[in-house]
Amino acid sequence: MSVPANCQIIGRWRIIEADIWDRDYLDLCGPAAITIGEEGHGEIAFGAMEAGLDVEYSRLSVAFSWIGSDEGDEVSGEGYAELLDDGSIEIEFAYRNGDEAVLKAKREPFSAAC
Repeated sequence: MSVPANCQIIGRWRIIEADIWDRDYLDLCGPAAITIGEEGHGEIAFGAMEAGLDVEYSRLSVAFSWIGSDEGDEVSGEGYAELLDDGSIEIEFAYRNGDEAVLKAKREPFSAAC
C-alpha cells in the first residue's frame, strides 16, 4: 500500500506507558520504541520483545501485523496506532492468542512527520 502524502505517523516514537506493563518492564532491554517507516515496514521493541512490522497507512493512523521474538520465543500479532489530539499516538497491540495492551508513545524529537 502506498504512503499517503500527508501521513502524520511516520517516524520514531518513544513508548512511554502501557496499561498492563510498568515502565521498568517497557525499558527492560533498552528504550521502548516503535518506528513507522515509509515503505510499508517498521519495528517495535519493548521489554524483551523485538519485532518487525508490515504497515498499512492512512492519514492519522496505521494498522500493522508483526512478527518477532520475546525472550527467544517466536511471537506475532497485530496492532493499530492512531494520532491523538495531544500529538502522541495510542497503540493497540495484540499478541496472537495472548496479551493485548494499549501503549502510549511520544514522537522522538529528531523524528519529523512526513
